[in-house]
This record gives sequence, C-alpha cells and structure tokens, in this order.
Amino acid sequence: MKDITLKVALAQISPVWLNKEKSLRKVEAYIEEASYKNCELIVFGEGLVPGYPFWLALTGGAEWNTKVNKELHAHYLNNAVSIENGDLDHICDLAKSQNIAVYLGIIERPMDRGGHSIYASLVYIDQNGVIGSVHRKLQPTYDERLTWAQGDGHGLKVHALKKFTVGGLNCWENWMPLARTALYGQGEDLHIAVWPGSDHNTKDITRFIARESRSFVISVSSLMRKEEFPEDTPHLSRILENAPDVLANGGSCIAGPDGEWIKEPLLDEEGLIIETLDFNRVLEERQNFDPVGHYSRPDVIKIVLNKDRQSTIEFDS
Repeated sequence: MKDITLKVALAQISPVWLNKEKSLRKVEAYIEEASYKNCELIVFGEGLVPGYPFWLALTGGAEWNTKVNKELHAHYLNNAVSIENGDLDHICDLAKSQNIAVYLGIIERPMDRGGHSIYASLVYIDQNGVIGSVHRKLQPTYDERLTWAQGDGHGLKVHALKKFTVGGLNCWENWMPLARTALYGQGEDLHIAVWPGSDHNTKDITRFIARESRSFVISVSSLMRKEEFPEDTPHLSRILENAPDVLANGGSCIAGPDGEWIKEPLLDEEGLIIETLDFNRVLEERQNFDPVGHYSRPDVIKIVLNKDRQSTIEFDS
C-alpha cells in the first residue's frame, strides 16, 4: 500500500554562509533534486538560511559593546528571512509544483516582534505549498543567546503527511522532555530533529527519542568548513584566525521506532540521504509502549501547552 510508506530526503548541505539569497537558491536546487528522485518530504538543518552564528565562539562574542559584534550582528539581520516580505514564496511555489513537503531551518526576522530581533525557526511547508507552522526555538543554547531571541509555543504543531503525523524541534530543544511530549501528545509519529551540524549531537539523542516515542526520528545536520566562509564576511580575518578546519561535520541519520539505526550518522559528505519509511513499523512498536497513550497516566502527570504567538503589542479593534 503506497499510503503507508513515505520517501524522505535528508539534505546534508552547507549554507552559502550569511548570504540569504544564495542559500535560498541552493535550497531550491536540492528540493528539485529530491522531487526528481520521487521524495515526498525533504528536511534541511537548523538555521541553514543563512547559516549558524559560528563567529560568536571565534571572535569574543560575549564582549560587551564591541564594533566587531555589532557589525556581524547587523550583517546577520540583513540576511535573515522575513516570511511576511515573501522571502519563502518561491520555495512554497516549488513545494506545490513538485508535490513535496519541506522542513527548513531559517534565521527568521519576524515583523510581529518589531522586525529587529531574530529567531532560529523551523518552517514546515506542505505539499500544497502552504506554510503549516513556523516554530521559533524556545530556548537558544549558550552563546546563541547573544544573537537569537527566545521563541514561543505557537509553532509546536504537528502535520498530517500521508499516514504519518510529523513534528519537529530545533537542536537542543530535542533534549527538552516537555517539548518532545507536547508533540507526542498531538499524535507525532515522525519526529524531525534539526541541528547546525555535528554527530556529537545526533549519535545518541536520535536513537533515544525514537525509542522513547516509538516513532521514526530524522536528524538533519548541516556542514561547514573553514574555507566556506565568504570573502565578503565582515571581520573575516578575525573569524579565520580561530576557526577550526571543520566547524560542522554533518551526522545526519534516521532511527526507527525500535530505536535502532536505519541510516547511521553520515559525516563530511554533502548531498541527499534518501530512505523510504513504513508506517506500520510505528504501530508495531506502540504495541508494548506508547508514551502518551496506554503507557501514560494523565490523571497523575500532564503538561500545559501555551500555543499563543507572543508579541509586545496587541491591537484593540
């Protein structure tokens, strides 16, 4: 039965770092390639457009009120994605014309928060080209807090895709038990975990989430090498001075609902990782454990999810 299988593509690629337009064109090329190979879902890494803020750990990102940090931050904002201004319109059109769903990690510059702060957001675009959710990372990690703002629960949503119910989290959100549970409770059985890159993140948590949730788990990481920093990057010499040869080595992978590998973490190779998932595997593993179903006690333990989009201003009509 075709309905119970889903062909997925993991796009393990590098961004055109801090260049929104060129990164979007690269994403579009990989969507077209995945569609040509009859994939029904393609997933890209965290903040791929326009890239991860690697400079924070390389240029004294916590130093207060420095010109280096201010100019790099401004450059980042100028290359962030504004959904309201149509930055993702072509990708939405492409998803519709190619009949493929997309999970894309972006650095979002939203107008509903004034338009001057940015968020690590995971965008879901369905096979009709409609944006189903924009999940802003709840808690940026460590030095990320110097450039990304805190998100909210508005994008903690799941989506029907054939027999599957898909949901996703950004990077270390995947370590947050309650964030995971919020998706499990909405019926998630295909979990999308996106990362900036590196197998030290994906090699353990991917299998753990799969075994905990009895779901398929797709982890997608990006790549980044020292030679890929563009020459027009502000303060490039300062960045290169401390940059290792490899900043993100990939580690994209897939675990099945039994917690075993379907695709082990792949390192240092750019391209598509393609696999076909069988929904019945989910039903088989839920027989003995279902974390929000027969193996739960909501009369004793439950969570409350606030799905309101947070903003500083509300208009009284």
